[in-house]
Amino acid sequence: MAAVLSVCGSPSASSRTAHLLRQLDIRLAAHGHQVTHLDIRTLPPQALFQADTRHPAIAAAVRDVAHTDGIVIATPIYKAAYSGALKSLLDLLPQRVLTGKTVLPLATGGSPAHVLAIDYALRPVLNSMGATHIVQGRFTLDEDITVNEDGSVTLPPPAADALNRAIDQFARTLHQMSARGA
Repeated sequence: MAAVLSVCGSPSASSRTAHLLRQLDIRLAAHGHQVTHLDIRTLPPQALFQADTRHPAIAAAVRDVAHTDGIVIATPIYKAAYSGALKSLLDLLPQRVLTGKTVLPLATGGSPAHVLAIDYALRPVLNSMGATHIVQGRFTLDEDITVNEDGSVTLPPPAADALNRAIDQFARTLHQMSARGA
């Protein structure tokens, strides 16, 4: 069983990104992985923006990233880039903190024009931080995400299938890395 950190980069408490990520966490847990959540919006803003790694909440977040096998990073796309909250967290992490880790980038956005933001904005940063394996990311249109009253998410079959394939590939990669002792 691999340890997975599920990071939500949305600044909104009612975010479709966050609801979608929580549903995907359930699927990862069903694969036998231990999933821990990190909602960046819950970190103290002053400590986050000042990169105060001595602050207990920030130190805990850095520790969580450093001591996990895999990371799912979900972010809304704003102005063709990942969220500023996610940028703030990534900026304060040690440069090579993702070395030896498998990463799955996920994004949500209002326009298909933002579909390449994962590959052109987020993936280079993850590579620079030493991610050993970055699984092919997925972009989901906001209009495809319906948050139900119970907090679960409904997606049209093509979007659901694509996300499930991404999560399943991430889970398989984690199992393979664990089997190799990587």
